[in-house]
Amino acid sequence: MSVARIASRAQLGLHAPLVHVEVDILAGLPIFQIVGLAATAVKESKDRVRAAIVNSGFTFPAGRITVNLAPADIPKEGGRFDLPIALGVVIASEQLKPAEDALAGLELYGELALGGELKPVKALLLAAAHASESGHDLVVPHMNVAEALIAARTGVFGATHLKEVCKHLEKTDLLTRATAAECAVAQTAIDSLDLLDVRGQLQAKRALAIAAAGSHSMLLVGPPGSGKSMLARRLPGLLPALTSAEALEVATIASASVAGFDEKQFGQRPFRCPHHTASTCAMVGGGSNAGPGEISLAHRGVLFLDELPEFERRTLEALREPLETGVVSISRVAMQAEYPAELQLVVAMNPCPCGYWGDVSERCECTPGRIANYRARVSGPLLDRIDLRIVVPTLLSHELSENIPTGDSTSQVAARVAAARQRQLARAGKLNSRLSIQDLGIHCRLDSAGERLFWQSQARLGISARSYHRTLRVARTIADLEASDPIRAQHVAEALQLKRGFV
Repeated sequence: MSVARIASRAQLGLHAPLVHVEVDILAGLPIFQIVGLAATAVKESKDRVRAAIVNSGFTFPAGRITVNLAPADIPKEGGRFDLPIALGVVIASEQLKPAEDALAGLELYGELALGGELKPVKALLLAAAHASESGHDLVVPHMNVAEALIAARTGVFGATHLKEVCKHLEKTDLLTRATAAECAVAQTAIDSLDLLDVRGQLQAKRALAIAAAGSHSMLLVGPPGSGKSMLARRLPGLLPALTSAEALEVATIASASVAGFDEKQFGQRPFRCPHHTASTCAMVGGGSNAGPGEISLAHRGVLFLDELPEFERRTLEALREPLETGVVSISRVAMQAEYPAELQLVVAMNPCPCGYWGDVSERCECTPGRIANYRARVSGPLLDRIDLRIVVPTLLSHELSENIPTGDSTSQVAARVAAARQRQLARAGKLNSRLSIQDLGIHCRLDSAGERLFWQSQARLGISARSYHRTLRVARTIADLEASDPIRAQHVAEALQLKRGFV
């Protein structure tokens, strides 16, 4: 009996290293062992593989069966290696004789049911992308075909049973190569969320357009029911559509998560809204496999944190570095992973514990000490990294009852946002929120009145260096929305107002 070798891939963060599943059968007492840093789910495949082989019409060989997942220093997780292991056993026992070069340039994935049926596996989009870079074809469970086709530029073959794969390798009954047209899935329709649905709140809508145009972070402060969540959920609709490369990047990150990737969501900008009880690990990422967290899952989209002071302080402080660098680095004993995190942060909070401080109803009975303690849950350094701070007041009854919408629709604002972003990319190759200190000196030219206003405000308000640079970026965005090359005094004034709107 010879050693059988089947190609597959593991998952390490956003990488999918090639793994060779080697199977050797020797004479001796019956034993079935899997080596090569296999997780519990991989080791449990022994029982699934045994039952699937027998129920597919083969004989499970007697002897010492050794399965090596090489290279041995890469962690292997999940049920994706079931199919390669089962094929390795039947090939090594000479019950299956693949045709010449049938396994050359072919990678196989699939979890086995006890009857030999193939079940879908997670994170296959990552494997498909890396397999395409190597020029390899893929055999995957039929339910994973649509996901694999998103990233694969080589052949993708869907199978439903172990016996189908065996016949394909023998070339007695080839699997059909999947095409995008045959496996297209209907994308989930994006909810029709229009800015016209939000009554009043003209300043907040204006700030939302500025945030979308320059990819700026935003704080919404107001009593319960004033429309903070409604405004935040309409931000993705103002952003331009993802490019093909960006959509694939977002899908790849989602594929590496615990929940996996839903191909129906392909091409949509993420909107993540974790509950305030979310842990730091859930927010940043981690676990034994150093998977992505909410910050990375919001890449190219929006991360909305409602009830901001209710989050653990340690969790909130973890946001500071990603907001500056756009990257999340996760280190664990077994591995390290780095995920992109270029997101728009939108946070919302009440002005006080009861939520009605400063409200027209005058219902607030919070003492100054309680209010100070409540607001102190959000640190100054984190607030300093938020570009726009907007007060969202309670609407009066006549504003709610008006049947005539106020302001512009989402499509109208989105057109202005797209034009402003185009100006930024043509000028600096990046959005204003990502301008470096050197870029600010080149691309953020103030006219004389604007410069004079800026320096007077800095002296009076005690603006920090970080706040100065962030306010300058916002002023640049406001000017871009008005198609103005120089930053004028009115642009600076509005940027300062939005930055100091709530302290």
